[in-house]
Amino acid sequence: MMKLVILIAVFLLASCVDSNSSGEFITSREVNVVSREGGSGTRGAFVEILGIFHDGHDWTTLEADVANGTSVVIQSVAGNSYAIGYITIGSLNPTVKALDVNGVSPNPENIRNGTYPLFRPFYMSVRQDVDALTQDFIDFILSQEGSYIIESRGYVPINSNAPVFTGGNLSGTIVVSGSTAVTPIMDRLAEAYELLNPDVTVEVHTGGSSAGITGSIDGINDIGMSSRPLTAAELANLTAIPFAMDGLAVIVNPNNPLSDISPEQVRQVFMGDIIRWYELYEYQF
Repeated sequence: MMKLVILIAVFLLASCVDSNSSGEFITSREVNVVSREGGSGTRGAFVEILGIFHDGHDWTTLEADVANGTSVVIQSVAGNSYAIGYITIGSLNPTVKALDVNGVSPNPENIRNGTYPLFRPFYMSVRQDVDALTQDFIDFILSQEGSYIIESRGYVPINSNAPVFTGGNLSGTIVVSGSTAVTPIMDRLAEAYELLNPDVTVEVHTGGSSAGITGSIDGINDIGMSSRPLTAAELANLTAIPFAMDGLAVIVNPNNPLSDISPEQVRQVFMGDIIRWYELYEYQF
């Protein structure tokens, strides 16, 4: 009799009413995977960390919805109770919910102490012949003042003992382009640098990590923003400067009761091996 009761309870759990009608969640519904586009540094880091990229191939499920930019991932997950995606933790907002990974929350302190497993560096890519103005901006980003801004926006500065900034008093324009994941923090750094240098304009443009790196090589920009490491071929033409550590948050809709997930489960979801939500809920109930 007890076994029958348990079986009925499990069946009812997997057959909850749709969140669109009563606020509850149907665990038997399919998982709607949202991934970044090819060439995205965020996607590159995500598939590398989780082992989704192997044997020279990205094995992200072909059923995934492809989103061109961090904001598009957020909008897709916020608008779909059954969606799951990934973004930089610095871009989290209340419209989505970040899952703990192995019981560890995605926050700067857990990245700093090494307990949160999904993290990667942010890079600036520059040509060998950096001009004085661009170098001054780089020095600001790597300074104590830059580190404060980086940390205040939810990221981890690359140098915990950064020097005080002593530059400034320059004029001109700096062009920065690349990763949509890096753009929010670069915008804040650019604004702060412009306040110190009223005669300087820092233009920040998005377009993806690969586009930013190519722009640096071709001389289209002064600094390329990248959320992935540069390849050997790219490093033949550029210098890569890490300046912050960023966590990758696995996000779901706030209506989704799921709170925790393991790296292996994330890998299986994004490779298409787990296709229904109850497969993720089984271990939590």
